[in-house]
Amino acid sequence: MKKILVTGAAGFIGYHVASRLLERGDLVLGLDNLNDYYDVSLKEARLALLEPHPRFFFRRLDIADRASMEDLFRIERPEVVIHLAAQAGVRYSLVNPHAYITANIAGFLNVLEGCRHHGVEHLVFASSSSVYGANTAMPFSVHQNVDHPVSLYAATKKANEGMAHAYATLFKVPCTGLRFFTVYGPWGRPDMSLFLFTRAILAGEPIDVFNHGRMKRDFTFIDDIVEGVIRVADRIPAPNPKWTGKAPDPASSFAPWRLYNIGNNNPVELLHFIEVIEKALGREARKNFLPMQPGDVSETYADVDDLMADVGFRPATSIETGVARFIAWYREYYGGKNKNV
Repeated sequence: MKKILVTGAAGFIGYHVASRLLERGDLVLGLDNLNDYYDVSLKEARLALLEPHPRFFFRRLDIADRASMEDLFRIERPEVVIHLAAQAGVRYSLVNPHAYITANIAGFLNVLEGCRHHGVEHLVFASSSSVYGANTAMPFSVHQNVDHPVSLYAATKKANEGMAHAYATLFKVPCTGLRFFTVYGPWGRPDMSLFLFTRAILAGEPIDVFNHGRMKRDFTFIDDIVEGVIRVADRIPAPNPKWTGKAPDPASSFAPWRLYNIGNNNPVELLHFIEVIEKALGREARKNFLPMQPGDVSETYADVDDLMADVGFRPATSIETGVARFIAWYREYYGGKNKNV
């Protein structure tokens, strides 16, 4: 049994990761500030499922609160940290950029400092497929350079990878960054496309289809994300003995630091994604076709060979299976609250 700190425990991925850790017997310290970026009642409902567990302990605080984070690490002394708290969303970063610097930069620094000063065995942190930015070489590989982010959100995630590398180098804090690709599933975020489309279709409202439906996304089911996170957390990274500054590998290092993609390795066109939702709901969507939004990219596609080689796992849940499971959850959760469900 490990004592594991999960930041963002009331969030979509954090809730599922915490649940899985509890199932296998770990002691989980959950942290979340329950901010109002989206419906707080959904976060509270996730948390309500975790809190009765005798090995789950919750602390409501903001990772950007330096003093509180210092106290948390000093008192609790977690052995492993799975850092999932962040200000999410590409489009929101266009209107509230300061939130991303506060949470994703200052907050992450507080996490790194806690790991540095209190002997954390392994820091696993959420990065994002958005770091690939203007790259067009498909599939996206962790061995590619990611020097051209196209949103502030992406830039903060790229900065997190660099900050973690600095701490792995200077203070020997083992760090692993995980680039998630379009995560979806039960208990998902209301600002994500599947949630938005499902709600609008059931209400008979039009859906906004960006880039006229020609976008492609490597939609990755939440159970696959969790499996990847847990397997990686159990594998403390070691320095790569073959790493050289003459031909530096962006995915590994002379320090105990590593990067992995976690994606379904099977990009789906947005219009097909909508068709799968329509079929599962038994209703047709009214579509409002729009151009590409600033900060978006036209396609994501994950190369997960390194994940498979190192931890023996490759996401494989089909979009049909994953969407059906989300909609079953949505109907159950909102059925008593919405006459259209």
